[in-house]
Amino acid sequence: MTSANTSAAERRERILRAAVRQGLLDPDGAVLAAFVDLDGVAASVRALRAAFPDTLSVLHAFAAKANCLVPVLRELRALGTGCEVAGAGELAQALAAGFTPDRIVFDSPAKTRSDLARALALGVAVNADSFQELDRIDEILAQRPSASPLGVRLNPQVGGGDIAETSTATATSKFGVALDDDGNRRRLLDAYRARPWLTWVHAHVGSQGCPLELMAEGVARAVAFADEVDAGLGRRQVSGIDIGGGLPVNFRDDETAPGFDAYVRCLQDRVPRLFSGDYRIVTEFGRSLLAKNGFTAARVEYTKTSGGRPVAITHAGAQVAARTVFLPSSWPLRITAHGPDGSRKAGEPVPQDIAGPCCFSGDLVARARPLPLLAPGDIVSLLDTGAYYSSTPFHYNSLPDPAVHGVRVGPRGDVTFEPLRRAESLEDVLARTGE
Repeated sequence: MTSANTSAAERRERILRAAVRQGLLDPDGAVLAAFVDLDGVAASVRALRAAFPDTLSVLHAFAAKANCLVPVLRELRALGTGCEVAGAGELAQALAAGFTPDRIVFDSPAKTRSDLARALALGVAVNADSFQELDRIDEILAQRPSASPLGVRLNPQVGGGDIAETSTATATSKFGVALDDDGNRRRLLDAYRARPWLTWVHAHVGSQGCPLELMAEGVARAVAFADEVDAGLGRRQVSGIDIGGGLPVNFRDDETAPGFDAYVRCLQDRVPRLFSGDYRIVTEFGRSLLAKNGFTAARVEYTKTSGGRPVAITHAGAQVAARTVFLPSSWPLRITAHGPDGSRKAGEPVPQDIAGPCCFSGDLVARARPLPLLAPGDIVSLLDTGAYYSSTPFHYNSLPDPAVHGVRVGPRGDVTFEPLRRAESLEDVLARTGE
């Protein structure tokens, strides 16, 4: 373990012990809670901004789906990011967080007429996902002009990564206009020619499981198409390239790899035209800004042995780790074991299952994971869960959503917490389920 990894582990333990002392994890009350390290988020945003040459015009629009909690979005706004939204709810959350419309980008394959009308009235940037959506925008603009930057999402069809479910530039992806399908390139060029207000090109290859080279190839095809539009028109029409997000996250240890700087170097090698200064740039990173800056902690309620293997029944399962439970080979999580006070648990590692509270047999966040033998009252931490996970709960068994706490650690090691989302009460669950 490197010194950097040791530091990250010690920081998490410091936070967890403080949470126990302050009653944020309690065996008779708060048996599950999530934590977002706001200092780490700020450091990640700084790293992203530093990776791009400061001579370029770049808007880093955080992908709200990665963590849509309004206080988190508000924190990111204060750090200077924009916001990428993928639905009416996320647009409302971005506005509530204080993002101005000129710093919001709206992407979705299923925008309704009312979604489009509102975004265009506000002046929010919109990337059309299909030719039919372009027709809808035509109808709206005929009634009311808009200041919105408008573009088309291309599917560059460069192929998929290791995880099919998060690869969005395959030959048959549901996203964007498939660039190589018969007749589509010509239709797109005609669409830009007929609509001088189409001034952006958008592409997004995918996220977890997609190598940097594949992502850069998708961006290269988007830039080449933008140049083709301008060459065909004999003038500059396309002023910006939205390169999406999707930087994969290292879930194996505490190292942040690949870094934003590595991705920018890859882009500079493959798509130098992107850095010419002729195009404004939008990025849409989400998971890579938040994932490693959060963890989820749960009390162990019971332990047992089944088939000779120890099983720890905890309060963290599919309701806060749906991807890991349903696709464990694609989304494995690191787990650490702690005593009741939050201190790291010692002892010889023993293979054991870490189970959640949901009423189905597959509700396991880890299988045969070597950890010090857990006991009732202990705590397990699910690492790298600052994005998705607890901020996007799965309401199986009507389990209440856990509290999410923002964390800052002072120069003297003092830990302070601030509420990002309060824990749901049973009254909240009843209201949510139509009492």
